Amino acid sequence: MPELLGYIARSLVTHPESVEIKETTGGDSVILELHVHPDDMGKVIGKQGRIARAIRTVIKAATLKNPLPVFVEIV
Repeated sequence: MPELLGYIARSLVTHPESVEIKETTGGDSVILELHVHPDDMGKVIGKQGRIARAIRTVIKAATLKNPLPVFVEIV
């Protein structure tokens, strides 16, 4: 799933080389941390968080068959 999140994030931002994704697996979930350039933070979050919500929805739909829930955090 980090590949899908990276593809989506790189498509949205002005500085695609600064996109980083860190995957952390806990006991009961998987957390994907998305790090972007500070200038691109607004593009990833969107107005009232709409783009961030859409990204989370796509990742959740792509990981439905995963036994652990996957969460996306924009850092």
